[in-house]
Amino acid sequence: MSSEEEIEMLRKKKMEQLMMQQQLQQVGAAIEQEERRKQEEEAKRIILRQLLTPEARERLTNIKLAKPEVGEQIENMLVTLAQSGRIKTRITDTQLKEILRQIMPRKREITIRRI
Repeated sequence: MSSEEEIEMLRKKKMEQLMMQQQLQQVGAAIEQEERRKQEEEAKRIILRQLLTPEARERLTNIKLAKPEVGEQIENMLVTLAQSGRIKTRITDTQLKEILRQIMPRKREITIRRI
């Protein structure tokens, strides 16, 4: 085997090692990000459990099933308000309905007339 072939083999080995390291780093970063997301979700769930009455929690769960983006928006808003100290008491189902009325866009009736 010539020295050039040996050098080329060493280059290939080194390149493979670098690629493996990079892949491992990417996997590690993805795992850390997933862990962080799970911790944030758990913290949010605990805050909401303390913040909402069982009836309000059930309503929010139903909203998330029907309209996940709206449910997420409401959850995030409630958690932010609770963390900033702007919510002092537990939120009842009636209060949650009022919050929903304020957040949800009013349905508009559209009539199409054909001429």
